[in-house]
Amino acid sequence: MMWKISMHLTSMVFLMFFSLTSLFMSILCLFDKTCYVIEWEILSINSTSIVATYIFDWMSLMFMGFVMFISAMVLFYSGSYMEGDLNFDRFMLLVLAFVLSMVFLIISPNLISILLGWDGLGLVSYALVIYYQNEKSANAGMLTVLSNRVGDVAILLSISLMFIEGSWNFIFYVFYLDDNFTTLMKSLIILAAMTKSAQIPFSAWLPAAMAAPTPVSALVHSSTLVTAGVYLLIRFSPALSETTLPTLLLLSSLTMFMSGLGANFEYDLKKIIALSTLSQLGVMLSILSLGFKDLAFFHLLTHALFKALLFMCAGAMIHNVKEYQDIRLMGSLVTSMPLTCMCMNLANLALCGTPFLAGFYSKDLILETAFMSWINTTILLLYIFATMLTVCYTFRLIFYSMTGEFNLASFSNIDDSSSIMTSPMLALSSGAILSGALLSWLIFPEPYIICLSPFMKNLVLMISITGGLVGYMLNIMNTNFKLNSLSFYPVVVFSGSMWFLPFMSTFNLSKSSLILGQTYSKMIDKGWSETSGGQGIFKTLTNLSKLHQTVSDSNFKSFMKIFLILTLMISFFNI
Repeated sequence: MMWKISMHLTSMVFLMFFSLTSLFMSILCLFDKTCYVIEWEILSINSTSIVATYIFDWMSLMFMGFVMFISAMVLFYSGSYMEGDLNFDRFMLLVLAFVLSMVFLIISPNLISILLGWDGLGLVSYALVIYYQNEKSANAGMLTVLSNRVGDVAILLSISLMFIEGSWNFIFYVFYLDDNFTTLMKSLIILAAMTKSAQIPFSAWLPAAMAAPTPVSALVHSSTLVTAGVYLLIRFSPALSETTLPTLLLLSSLTMFMSGLGANFEYDLKKIIALSTLSQLGVMLSILSLGFKDLAFFHLLTHALFKALLFMCAGAMIHNVKEYQDIRLMGSLVTSMPLTCMCMNLANLALCGTPFLAGFYSKDLILETAFMSWINTTILLLYIFATMLTVCYTFRLIFYSMTGEFNLASFSNIDDSSSIMTSPMLALSSGAILSGALLSWLIFPEPYIICLSPFMKNLVLMISITGGLVGYMLNIMNTNFKLNSLSFYPVVVFSGSMWFLPFMSTFNLSKSSLILGQTYSKMIDKGWSETSGGQGIFKTLTNLSKLHQTVSDSNFKSFMKIFLILTLMISFFNI
């Protein structure tokens, strides 16, 4: 037990120290406009050097500080959440390895050295998703690792394509990669980012990865694995051309809408929050594809804080209600867990973009900038409906888990007694309140000029209020009226199953190859291959051997018959 206590405490102190140091250095680099690059040459082939390069500028240091701060809170929180686990030390070491991989990815401006962090994230995330060793975790882990493997292959192919530039330090070439040859490389980088950030058609792995322990979800789906793709595209953004960005804009906007729609039909608490993460990743990539990388980075940081808080509060609720994750089995938790519910409401309101919370400063600015940009009606409608659906599923979650009817067992021991779990939640709550304003003052010394009509200016507020009312009122009504959604069964299934992406990513994707493999095994491997191969040759040789044995048998009758036949043949031919 002493080892467990010291493990989560020492990890928290260690990571908090480096987090504060990184944030302090980031502010210095931001004000002094300085950047430090460390380069280590491993070997040189012809005129191309394979080097490990690390960059320390305000962006990498700030993101690293946020990742380490959230990791420190999550590891401290794990001290209570994973207290009864037999493999607690293994869990803590896996999470630390995950954080280390993320740090390597953040500070690497080189496609060779970025692989260390990129592949490290994929490998350790697989180990964490299958941490609870059962069939569901194994399936989720396999879907996660194989989806991310597509992005790994794209990175490897882009490394080979960038060989022509003479160096893999993409940070020095992003302003010059504008010829047709590099369009393929940039498309591969976008593909890699889309797999890591779970955009359509790779969205199925993100809700499936909820099979991991909740502290892992708080870390992975807030500031680490899913944001790696967004961060890579932020670094590559000056090189992204007009040929690749419209496709990314459409796919990210569709992801934003699809995940918001799916979350309104979901009853698993962790999957609802995972789908909200998917929606916010769509927001980041859509504004990035419009050319505003600083806004994407701003939302990435604010979102990391309130989403980690949301997962922690969800974990505390699940821990208290006998490990149930179905929100229909909760209800009226605000009376038993007031502190956790307060923190969760803060995170939910920040997610909705409530004025003067962290999400408001980034999300409202993103939406107004998007409305002011050159976008078509389709993208505008996707933005509007996605924003409304976000508020809708948030208030639906509040109704079912916190303010609705009490649906738990008669004897329930629910409280906020664990200070190890509530302390990190309070620390992240302060971040969910203050980080938006502080970061906007730091990152944007000169304000954005927003020029919109009164209707468009108030549109975000109007659709948010509408979404909140719809989300709350519909779920109050469903306790008084019969279930009518089964009348539209195909539409409900299509909307609630992420547009069939989980089915298409698993069974439907492997069905044809499995049938082909079965046919090949039946007809070739166990059929013609055996008939004309090993078994056929064996049977032929056996029959010939038997014939030879019969002929060679020392039987007088056989020899006399053969002698007689030969004598008759010779006599016949002589005549």
